[in-house]
Amino acid sequence: MAGIPAALEVANKYGIRLIPGVEISAMFTPMVDSGKGEPVHILAYYGSCGPTNFAELEERLARIRDGRYLRVQTMLQKLKALKMPLKSEHVARIAGDGVAPGRLHVARAMVEARYVDTVKQAFSKYLYDGGPAYATGAEILAEEAVQLICRTGGVAILAHPWGLKNPVSVVRKLKAVGLHGIEVYRSDGKAVGFHELADAYQLLKLGGSDFHGRGGPDETDLGKVNIPDSAMHEFLKVSQPIWHEAIRNILLSFAEEIKGIDFDSFDKYKCLKGDMHLRNNAVGDKEEIVALHLSSWLTKEERVTVEEEAVKLKLSYTVICDKGKETFVVSR
Repeated sequence: MAGIPAALEVANKYGIRLIPGVEISAMFTPMVDSGKGEPVHILAYYGSCGPTNFAELEERLARIRDGRYLRVQTMLQKLKALKMPLKSEHVARIAGDGVAPGRLHVARAMVEARYVDTVKQAFSKYLYDGGPAYATGAEILAEEAVQLICRTGGVAILAHPWGLKNPVSVVRKLKAVGLHGIEVYRSDGKAVGFHELADAYQLLKLGGSDFHGRGGPDETDLGKVNIPDSAMHEFLKVSQPIWHEAIRNILLSFAEEIKGIDFDSFDKYKCLKGDMHLRNNAVGDKEEIVALHLSSWLTKEERVTVEEEAVKLKLSYTVICDKGKETFVVSR
């Protein structure tokens, strides 16, 4: 989520619509065998202002990130037992500053150490789900991930279900807690059976490249998965009311919380701020200024939907500072 503000800035510059999102690693545990779970990835798609209850989402993501560090240590211990020792510093260097390491970084370290020839080989022989060097982290339950996404104003989509052992069981259970859709489109066309599965549970149909930079001919490049216009239309038709309500709640919360508080401390509103700052105060033309700055955050359709009087009234008690120039605003 940390990269979304910068991505939004570039997208706005080039007239590209960007849908903020995050892929959450989770575990699915069947009721009949609670001791054995399998990894499940849930995609969260948000509106242009990002998630509501940002602190809750960030706290859960932070726990998952912390768990990734412990997970890598366990993987390295398993590789050492397999006579393939690696230093954690080596993996951290490949991951980069501030990046929680994952299997891909371990795989690249294995290639550099000449234990395997390719990243693909590292996964196929050692790092695949349940493999000899595989380890779990601090993943939350798949049901909790879906509920978290729904609570924070997002749309929850099950990623690459064709990799699951029992996708019908997963879909059935997640649909009951709010799942909105599943991926059915991939680089080689529609995944067999998943179109029908989506229809059976009245789920949206999406797709994606699942690009993680692993390399090799079996990984689809970014933007190379064709999704029909009709599927995108259905996705937006379901998503936009959810996003509009989230945006309205974010703006109202934003207007409440900035009263008398240093705005620069509001990291959770980075996606709102862009290169402007707002501080509490007051005098000027409310309608013109509030409309101007809402337009810098929202699309035209979003403004029509969420610019209710309550939002405009609360935002009218702010001072808007755009690149050092202050404009005072007050309600009439």
